[in-house]
Amino acid sequence: MAAPSPTPFSRLFNSSVDARPTSLKTATILGPKLKSGETEQAHLRLLTSFKHLKFKASKEPPGLTQQLDNRKLESLTESENGCDLFEDLKHRFLRFKRRKFKENLDHFQNLAQGQAPKFMIIACADSRVCPSIILGFQPGEAFMVRNVANLVPTFESGPSETNAALEFAVNSLKVENILVIGHSCCGGIRALMSMEDEVDSSAYVLLCGQTLPYSSFIRSWVVVGKNARLITKSAASNLSFDQQCRHCEKESVNHSLLNLLTYPWIEEKVAEGVLSLHGGYYDFIDCTFEKWTLDYKASNREKNSRFAVKNQFYWC
Repeated sequence: MAAPSPTPFSRLFNSSVDARPTSLKTATILGPKLKSGETEQAHLRLLTSFKHLKFKASKEPPGLTQQLDNRKLESLTESENGCDLFEDLKHRFLRFKRRKFKENLDHFQNLAQGQAPKFMIIACADSRVCPSIILGFQPGEAFMVRNVANLVPTFESGPSETNAALEFAVNSLKVENILVIGHSCCGGIRALMSMEDEVDSSAYVLLCGQTLPYSSFIRSWVVVGKNARLITKSAASNLSFDQQCRHCEKESVNHSLLNLLTYPWIEEKVAEGVLSLHGGYYDFIDCTFEKWTLDYKASNREKNSRFAVKNQFYWC
């Protein structure tokens, strides 16, 4: 295969490092206005500059080149590891296609025409909590939204991705059940519980061992659960901080269920009996799951947010 012809830039670069004293090459670099004597002097200055740069480079610390080489190797390793990760994902996808998609082709073709899930799931974004894994949901069975600490803001709080998903699931998909799932060791609840009642803008909250500015996005979001925090502080004041967090992980689920009732179109369907609200708590330390259902008739959110449950089960 013939070698490609050099580009103008490569020809210029090659001519600049050619040591032969050719006045044409030197004049091309320095410009056409130089006379012959000036050209020779300029060429000598260029050679002197190259020698100076070479000498200066030789004086650099001997470890500098090795450090640069190491950085290049580290960068290459990171790139290769990234490729390995996506190579693994590729094999997982192809395994899914071979074992799930093709073996259930009719089901997936029906899903391509539309969805009619019975459940809406509101779960935490925590990587250790995957509803499809722990509860075995298959494609088309559950419409899911995941956020920090599985919180549900009130209707009055304004737009968010969570209530946008609620509106679509309840009014368009006509789901019959909304299940809010809390979990153990929740960093979002820990951030909520570490907040002070009254702090200035320079204060911090604690999340997974890291301090975050009180004015951070996380603080602005987890404050949705402030009522659960207040009740926990009152009811479990004699417990350790870790125990208080565990208490609040469950309490916040109940308050999210009450917050769901602030949406007129949700309360209407719950009152009609066509929509049920459920709470769940997944403890991934010992792999247990608690499930309960909001007793709408026995609950009274107008008076002290009284919350009643029914159909409470403990799966272990």
